[in-house]
Parts: sequence; C-alpha cells; structure tokens
Amino acid sequence: MLSAIQHKLILLLQLLLVVTYIIFEELIWEGIAKPIYEAIHALKILQRIEVKLEHLNPSMILVIFILLFAIVEAFGIYAGMLFVSGQMLLGLVLYISKIPIAAFTFWLFRITEDKLMQFGWFKWVYEWIMKVIDWIKSSEMHQKTMEYLLQIKMRIKAFKEKYFSGKSLFIEKIKQLYKTLKALLRK
Repeated sequence: MLSAIQHKLILLLQLLLVVTYIIFEELIWEGIAKPIYEAIHALKILQRIEVKLEHLNPSMILVIFILLFAIVEAFGIYAGMLFVSGQMLLGLVLYISKIPIAAFTFWLFRITEDKLMQFGWFKWVYEWIMKVIDWIKSSEMHQKTMEYLLQIKMRIKAFKEKYFSGKSLFIEKIKQLYKTLKALLRK
C-alpha cells in the first residue's frame, strides 16, 4: 500500500518536472529567450565585453553571475506570486521583463563557463542540475510528451500548408469572396 502511494507520488513529481521543463524549454527558451540570447550574442558591444571578461578575476565573474541569477529568479518568484494572487497582467509583464535579463545571464554563463567551473561547489551544482535535466529528458513521460508535441506541430504545419499557403484553395476562395463583397459594396 505504502509502496503504491510512493510510486504515485514519484510519478506526480516526475510529471510536474516534465511539464515544467517542457514549458520552459519549448515555449519560453525556444520561443522567446533563445532569439533574445542570439541577438545579445551578436551585439558588437558585448563582443568587447567578452574580451574584458577574459581578463576579469573568476571571483568577480561569480559575484556578477550570482547577482544576475538572483535577480532573474526573484523576478520569476515574484511574478509567480502575482499570478497566484490574481494579478495576471502584472505577473506576465514582470515575467516577460525578466527574459532579457535571463538571456544575458545565460550569455554571461556561456562566455565565462570555464572560470565559473573553477569553483568546486559551482561545478557540483551545475553537474547536479544537468543530471536532473538528463533524468527528465530520459524519462518515458518526457519522451512520449515530446512525441505527442511533435505530432501536434506536424498537424499544425499541415493545416497551415493546406489552408494558408500562397496557392491553397482556401486562400483562393477567401480572395474570391473578398473581391465579390468589395464589388457588391461599390454598387
């Protein structure tokens, strides 16, 4: 009896982790943060900052990284509190405003990763997080969910191609209807 309850609790925890990971990875990172990260990475001013970061003390980089990371996480937690309290719009604005800071923080991490990994505790935390992410990605629940999402994406793509491509019969009918209505309104 107790084992069955433990198993169900573990499955529930795994489901929450998988759903959270997919939301952050697929929707927020791929849809919003990654394009911002790539835009930040391409900025010439940041290329100059990269050169300066190469000569900066690892401890100073760690302080800057932790400060930015703490700000991003505080924004996220406060945005969540606003969502829960019913202030959806304010929570959404706060959450969206944290995304460029998070993208910049991710950029900083990628640029200074070697220096940050010099700190044993930081490397341990990073490797532990990567193991958790690998565990989530390797779970059957994650793999089935991703297969299902891929099927949905393919259906959406097929729908768009069928009804909204340049030469689709649907678009042609809409154009004809528009021309007919326009001609009728001119009379």
